Amino acid sequence: MDQEEKDLEQQNQSAEQQPAAEQPQEQPAAEQPEQESPSKKERRKRHERHDDSAEKLQEMGEKLAKANDNYLRIFADFENYRKRTNLEKAELILNGGKGVIEAVLPVIDDMERALQSIADENAKEGVTLIYNKLMNILAQKGLKPMEAKGQKFDEMLHDAVAQIPAADESQKNTIIDVTQKGYYLNDKVLRFAKVVVAI
Repeated sequence: MDQEEKDLEQQNQSAEQQPAAEQPQEQPAAEQPEQESPSKKERRKRHERHDDSAEKLQEMGEKLAKANDNYLRIFADFENYRKRTNLEKAELILNGGKGVIEAVLPVIDDMERALQSIADENAKEGVTLIYNKLMNILAQKGLKPMEAKGQKFDEMLHDAVAQIPAADESQKNTIIDVTQKGYYLNDKVLRFAKVVVAI
């Protein structure tokens, strides 16, 4: 064995005896996080934007519903107020002279009693003309006499001042006589009729 072969053999033996730690090993490539492709990133961003948009849309919808509810309530309140004030105005126009007409009713009662007691036909005719003229004017203002005699007693219209026994069963609860005439003003009771009722 020549010198060259010996040298080669020594080199091989020394390479085999070299510790494993010192031998160069192939290092595995460091694990790196998987890189997202641009299309994946775009899809994820679009999904996040869609979620945000859905939440904002729902929030805006709730705000709109609340505002609409408030508007409807205010509008209904205003409509009720407008109707009430219009009704009050109409009542005021219709019954504006109620106090004056009510004050005139005793004068009408006196005129009716005078007409029944006047013996002179000329005087009676003159008073009748004045009475009719006054009643026509008051009728134009909504005054209407209440027909009570012979009607069934109604506590919403009549005031019973006396009761008498009924002559027969058919007369029970019927108005026999009127002591003071009742009146309507625009179809509302202005004065109750004072009546005598059969029981």
